[in-house]
Amino acid sequence: MDLRELFFISLGAAVVVYYGVKLLLFSRMLFPKMWFPVSKSFFTSMGEWAVVTGASEGIGRAYAFVLAEQGMNVVIMSRTKVTLDQVAKEIGDTTGQRVKVIVTDFIKENIFSEIEDELRDLNIGVLVNNVGLLPSFIPCKFLDCAELDQTITKVINCNVKTMAKMCKIILPGMEKRGKGVIVNISSGVASIPFPLYTLYAASKVFVERFSQGLQAEYKGIIIQAVAPFGVSTRMAAYQQTGGVTFSPEDFVKSALQYLRAGDKTHGSICHIVLGWLLQSIPLKILHAESMLHKLQDYVKKKLTQKASISASRATFENVL
Repeated sequence: MDLRELFFISLGAAVVVYYGVKLLLFSRMLFPKMWFPVSKSFFTSMGEWAVVTGASEGIGRAYAFVLAEQGMNVVIMSRTKVTLDQVAKEIGDTTGQRVKVIVTDFIKENIFSEIEDELRDLNIGVLVNNVGLLPSFIPCKFLDCAELDQTITKVINCNVKTMAKMCKIILPGMEKRGKGVIVNISSGVASIPFPLYTLYAASKVFVERFSQGLQAEYKGIIIQAVAPFGVSTRMAAYQQTGGVTFSPEDFVKSALQYLRAGDKTHGSICHIVLGWLLQSIPLKILHAESMLHKLQDYVKKKLTQKASISASRATFENVL
């Protein structure tokens, strides 16, 4: 056997081993309860309180409910007091846990000293940074965004600054106790450079890199970015559930099974596969003008259909 044959045999063996290990690691995602178990007392062992931003609806509301069901008291934060009060009542009535409401608008400046005062004396074991802003439902080029200067400020304040500031407020207590959980909600669109949602997708890349950097710095605390694809929320125009689109409640229950799976997860096996597929397609194809036009047309069509269904229902109810 000459050196050339030995080289290619060694190279082939290395490739087989590499992809074998990758396949083994991926197979763990099929059985999260076995590979990444979380005990019933896990969350309450982190601390007495959980804090959830953007908790008035959607994924944030679902996290608040699940954490309360696990025995934690919850602080829910958003800008709509009426909705927050209703959610607080539902959580209290359903779980018997205490709920603290903080009304705040995360797109505004100079709000965090007041938030810090409200949270100062609480033993906070879990932080869920969920609040986020999508500039436009309909995909559009960066310069075509309405009120672009204000939009840039709002997206950075809500999607970037809020997460960093909330970590600054709550992480010191976790570091002192040597335990805690921080979940930062990213998005599947951050998997690749995503035209027509450029500003939003880029802000979610920050969420992921910030989370991964923090996890490397504070290894005693679980810090994880969660990057979902389809979840039926207002931000996603309440897409019909099924296939790859989850209800917020089902997605959160799934995502929490992957809490110990590393510093980033897509939160469900089908979303993990979607993320892999998206990253496997050449960007030349994804960024082609025809693909971008199809994306715009698809979203516009879905929104038109939804508006038509809503109008039909309203007419029917008025007739009744």
